[in-house]
Amino acid sequence: MKALNDLDIFVRTADNGSLSATARALDLTPAAASAALKRLEAELGAQLFLRSTRSLRLTPHGELFLEQCRPALAALQQAGEQLAGGEHALRGVLRLSAPSDFGRNLLLPWLNEFQDLHPHVDIRLQLSDRMANVYSEPVDAAIRYGKPPDSSLVALPLAAWNRRVLCAAPSYLAQHGAPATPQELSEHGCLCFMFGEEIHDRWRFSLGDAPEISVRVKSVNVSNDGDAVRRWALLGKGIAYKAGFDVASDLATGRLQALCSEWTTEAAPLFLLVPSRRQLTPLVRCLRDFISQRTMSYSGSREAGCVRA
Repeated sequence: MKALNDLDIFVRTADNGSLSATARALDLTPAAASAALKRLEAELGAQLFLRSTRSLRLTPHGELFLEQCRPALAALQQAGEQLAGGEHALRGVLRLSAPSDFGRNLLLPWLNEFQDLHPHVDIRLQLSDRMANVYSEPVDAAIRYGKPPDSSLVALPLAAWNRRVLCAAPSYLAQHGAPATPQELSEHGCLCFMFGEEIHDRWRFSLGDAPEISVRVKSVNVSNDGDAVRRWALLGKGIAYKAGFDVASDLATGRLQALCSEWTTEAAPLFLLVPSRRQLTPLVRCLRDFISQRTMSYSGSREAGCVRA
């Protein structure tokens, strides 16, 4: 399918920023790759790239076409592979963004399992607590805690039941004691996450039918990286208020201890985000189902206190 190959060359060249790199990856001559792009531009009646002797970048038309072309190409490729090799013959590049702590400690092992099942799938993983722009950045989907404020995004639940956990290392508790209630957090040093310029230093709790309370904590250490907050907690630097998944293994092994367990903590649901349902390719759907299964079967999650109602 020459047209499909031309689209593949276009997407790869946009991602690589280099026509010669695309040609090498596909075992083509640079002239053949260049001819494919020119053929595609002629069919569309629009210039897709601005070329010079040293650089290659998308035109506004190219950026618009790439946004629509990437998911369509992935769907067409996977449909052809399923016809040729069976239902489970997934193939392609999966570009994924995820939070740093969850990504390093849970998602990476899960992605390794996923690739064992689907060896023709390549992963491009961005780990950052900054919310990826799934409209303009080269990602197919983003995993994030909390439902996004942008209602135009499609948010698919991966673990709607996940909650935050108030926790600290035994070394911190031995030196400072444990708060008996959330209100006593004002007497302790806390480890806070910063999103943009905003420090998350108001922690919410509820008990039974009583109204929810918001406690302003004293932040001794602050970071915009969730994994740094967790590492500080493990070192006994203070009390953390982490999403349950991020500290489940630490709680299960005793490296961290849950505090005020009788109180209901803030919800921290996990979602898979895509810009539109057109981006829900067979590969993205398969990954979503796989991660959902892993979140439900993850042995440490519920036992470690991720879920408290």
